[in-house]
Amino acid sequence: MTARRQSRREALRLGGLATLAPLLGACGVSAAEPRGRVLRVSQPDEAKTLDPQKQGDMPSMNVLINMFDTLTTRGTDNRLGPGLATSWSVLDEQTWRFHLRPGVRFHNGEPCDAHAVRYSLDRLRDPATHSPIVELRYVDGATVVDPLTVDVHTSKHDPILPAKVSLFGGVAVPPRYLDEVGPERFAREPVGTGPFRFVSWQRDHELRMRAFPGHWSGRPKLDELVFKPMPNPASALAALQSDEVDMVTQLTPDAARQLAGYGGVRIENFPGMPTYYLSLNTREGPLADRRVRQALNHAVDVPLLVKAVLDGKAREVPTMFPREANGFDPAIPAYTRDIRRARQLLAEAGYPDGLDTTLTASNVDSQVAEAIAGLLVHAGVRAKVTVLDPSTYKSRLTSSNSGALGPIYLAKNTGWTGDAESLVQSNIRHDRRQSRWHDPRADRLIDIEESAVDPKARMRAFTELQWLLHTEAPFVFLFQLDNILARNDRPHWRPNAVGVLDMDSAGVTG
Repeated sequence: MTARRQSRREALRLGGLATLAPLLGACGVSAAEPRGRVLRVSQPDEAKTLDPQKQGDMPSMNVLINMFDTLTTRGTDNRLGPGLATSWSVLDEQTWRFHLRPGVRFHNGEPCDAHAVRYSLDRLRDPATHSPIVELRYVDGATVVDPLTVDVHTSKHDPILPAKVSLFGGVAVPPRYLDEVGPERFAREPVGTGPFRFVSWQRDHELRMRAFPGHWSGRPKLDELVFKPMPNPASALAALQSDEVDMVTQLTPDAARQLAGYGGVRIENFPGMPTYYLSLNTREGPLADRRVRQALNHAVDVPLLVKAVLDGKAREVPTMFPREANGFDPAIPAYTRDIRRARQLLAEAGYPDGLDTTLTASNVDSQVAEAIAGLLVHAGVRAKVTVLDPSTYKSRLTSSNSGALGPIYLAKNTGWTGDAESLVQSNIRHDRRQSRWHDPRADRLIDIEESAVDPKARMRAFTELQWLLHTEAPFVFLFQLDNILARNDRPHWRPNAVGVLDMDSAGVTG
């Protein structure tokens, strides 16, 4: 949470602004307001929809998080903090209670209270909504306790429900407006409670928002916020140089490197949560042998990979857990880089002359995949790289065929909830969609961390799981990629580790 939001929230708790919020919320932006403080931001992809409950992708959420508030938030310090909810607690194993912020109103003046939150949760869960958001799959419903208190009921205990409502699943939508205009118009002309209100959307060109002066955390520093989709990094960087945009986000290290030295362009990188790894099919072939898997981890020189290919804009991870995630244990060591040990392990496993395999990746990550193959060959592992377009890669990744991407594939996890559960929930337990490993010890630990009421029990399970991952090596553990952006001299903004483009704290000069 930014210092600005913290101070504003303290003021709200003390009542200094709470009485003004309803009055401000009912007002639009005056035509006399200054329009000079405009921030123009590019991202590679267009928002799919402006209905926040009918999307589950970061490009859409990057736009929508500026127009809609969520029950909880994650600030630049990566800690979970208050949003529409000021506090939350566990009543019993199947009930979370959320206390809501008083005086919050939607951009049309409609109150955002416990009834609106219940409506939002019911709409998200309604099959007719066709929501792709799966984080709240354990939610059975919600009960209004009073205008500012709502109980969320779950089919089983969900220890990270507050983290899950910090983004996709935690958005509040306006009941009256939605019932009046219907879902199609709502998706074209959204109304939220966020720091910016919707102005216009020209697909494939720009989406424009204007500051909402009645926001509960105070008026944003910006007057207008504009998002522009620019899939081609070269075009985005050219737009930055020609003053068409102020900030280019979600750059790759290679694209950022190409900008080095250009006048008026600043490259910035910040610690990121997205975590890369190689998924290994441990159920058959050479990778069923733990010694082969350990050999691969010893063979891939991650520090060299970060330095030579990623321009230093990443950090090695000991297992699949990023450092900022709840559950990360700094005592877990990373694998040592030891080609001799890798060859010895392969020989012990029956492969004294090495082995042949394939490594599949999305073409977005082709350079990393080729570099990994180049490192593996020093240990005698000859990995043929197969590169797929992103849509084909994703369709195979999410299919029911766990072998659709071959014996080894390069993958990443965004880890947006900030909890380690999100990093392992689809990859570890043997019956999950992307799991290619079966170990009863891992299954038991996953069950504990997904359902334990006691936070200490969860942390013990996470630590034990990280040691097990280190020993059994069902993956090749790689790195956390930084959040990389390019900007001109005007913007001032810092992302959190997740990298979501929440621009409430952004400012511009000049």
